[in-house]
This record gives sequence, structure tokens and C-alpha cells, in this order.
Amino acid sequence: MFVSHLSLTDFRSYPTLELQLEPGQNIFIGDNGEGKTNIIESIMYLALLSSHRISSDQPLVKLGTERAYIRAKIESTERTTLVELEINTNKANRAKVNQNPVRSQKELSGITKAICFSPEDLDLVRGDPSERRSFLDQLLIQRSPRLAGVITDYERSLKQRNSLLKSRAPQNSLEPWNEHLANFGGEVIAGRLKLIEEIEPLFQEAYKNLSEKKKATLGYKSSITTPTTNKDANKEKILAIITEVASQERERGVSLVGPHRDDLLLNLGDHPVKGYASHGESWSIALALKLASYRLFINDGEKPILILDDVFSELDESRREKLVAISSAAEQTFITVAVESDLPSEISGVKFMVTSGKVRSV
Repeated sequence: MFVSHLSLTDFRSYPTLELQLEPGQNIFIGDNGEGKTNIIESIMYLALLSSHRISSDQPLVKLGTERAYIRAKIESTERTTLVELEINTNKANRAKVNQNPVRSQKELSGITKAICFSPEDLDLVRGDPSERRSFLDQLLIQRSPRLAGVITDYERSLKQRNSLLKSRAPQNSLEPWNEHLANFGGEVIAGRLKLIEEIEPLFQEAYKNLSEKKKATLGYKSSITTPTTNKDANKEKILAIITEVASQERERGVSLVGPHRDDLLLNLGDHPVKGYASHGESWSIALALKLASYRLFINDGEKPILILDDVFSELDESRREKLVAISSAAEQTFITVAVESDLPSEISGVKFMVTSGKVRSV
């Protein structure tokens, strides 16, 4: 798939932007702070229905305005789809597909598929477990849009249950939320484990191809014992542990069991990557995760958009070569660089200069 036209209104630094885009490599050149990553962010927002950079929508809306718009024409082998998203600061976002309003922006899930690699991906290796949980859940949602609703329902149940725990509500008020938390949480854990099973061999292959000698593996640390890909079994385990830790939860006012407490484990040889891996090894792990994600879509019969956001200046020659190879094979790639000399010589495509929120082709 590829984006043939992108239109932004009051999104980040852009009062208005109209971009005609091509398959192949689309290169955006500009100093930091000029607005090139904002273009990337708008594409990723359509894929994830949230920013890959920040947790809140408010900074996406241009200061002094109440709403921002992202409109894109998505081309695939089967059809052309016009998606329109209205991002609001004070109310729910609204969306249209082919000019027809839809009930929720979540109905855009699955229309745009994209994989982004950026310097912030080092947080996958060095950051908090929440970074790795988000990586798994965002990939789950892109591959199986139905799970967006499951994850949202889980987060809503968790928020309500925590509120009841903090207010020391009676047990009978907690019980229905225990059921909801366990039901949705069990399905989220099952989905994550199934995803890890599918992506691990691709991840190992990608890491090996980066000329690294140690074996890289994935694991899953859960707040329940022996989690499985069976959502009902996970549900029963969550309910059992909720009973065991009931007094601790009441004392602390938070839910102590569920996928919000879990972590994707990244291992290199016999050690966890975090705290043991060198800077180069950490980059390779992050890159291997994203390359494996891209390969997973290809195996699904999809052709996701590939986004390389200001990464070439951060990588050594061998890692740059791997990205160049996959970029050349992708149906559409968005590449951002601060200066043209950061581009590998093998990269060629349509070039745009980005200056003070204005974009012109060169």
C-alpha cells in the first residue's frame, strides 16, 4: 500500500499542507524542528490511531485552534480509500471513510499499515516496560483491528477498578470489574503471546543478519503464572490471583494483576538486553524488532508503508545497508534526514525540503 495524497490542517506546525506522494522513496530534508517529523507522525497516527511520539492528542492540534485534520488517500491493490480524521482537544475524535462518517475513529484500524523506525526506538530496549507493552499492542492492533476494542475495554476496566480500590469501595462493587478485567486482560495476554511466537523467529533472523554473534531471544514476563495463548485459561488465572492479592490491592489502591503489569523480555545470550547490551547491540535489537515487524506484515500478504525517521545518521555502515535494502524493496518509504549528506548514496527518490512548516519538492 502507499499514500498518494496527504492533507494536513492545523496539525502540529502545519496550518495547511497538501502533498502529492509517489510509491517508492519519499525523502524529507530539513533541520530539526522544521516540521519533517510531523509529517511522519500524521501517517503513523492513521496507522495506530494515536501518536507514536506522545501519549496525549492535545499537542497535535496547532496552538490557538480546537481541532486538527489528517486526510489521506490510501492506495492498495484492491481499492483506493480516502480516510479523514478530525482530532479534537475537548471532545471525541471523528472520522470518515470515503466521505462517509463512521461511529468511531477505531473503524480506521487496519486501513493504513505502517512500520516506523526512529531514534526513539532505543526506548524499546532501555525504557520502561510500558514502551515494550505499547510496541506489542500497537502491532497487535494493526494486524487484528478487532483487538483495539479489547485493549480499550481492558484499559477502561482497569481505570474503573483502580478508582474503586482507591475509594475503598465494598467488595460487591469490585466483583463485576474483576470479571471485566480478567476477561479482557486474558485476551490481551493471549494475543501478545501468540504475537511473540510468530515474531520471534523473524526477530532472531533479523538480528543474526545484522552480523551480531550472540543469539537474541524474546520472552514474556507476566503477573500470572504460566500465561498461555488460551484467553479463558488466562482469565481464570487472573481471577485466582486477584483473590490472593485482594488485601494488598486495597492497601495500595491499585490493580496488581493483569497485562498492564507485564513486560516483553529482550535477551542477548544469557543476559537481559537492558543493562547488559552495548550501545551498538541495543541499536541492533531495536532495529531487529522493527525489521521483524515489517517481515510479519509481508508474511501476512501485506505491504506496509516503511518510515525511517532520522535514523541514518545514528547507524553504522552495516546497519545502514540493511535499512537501505529493505527500503528499496518496500512499496513506499518515507525517509527524513537533517541534511542530504546523511542519505546513503543508494537512496534515490522524490525529495522535499522542509523549512518553517513549508514543504517544497526539489
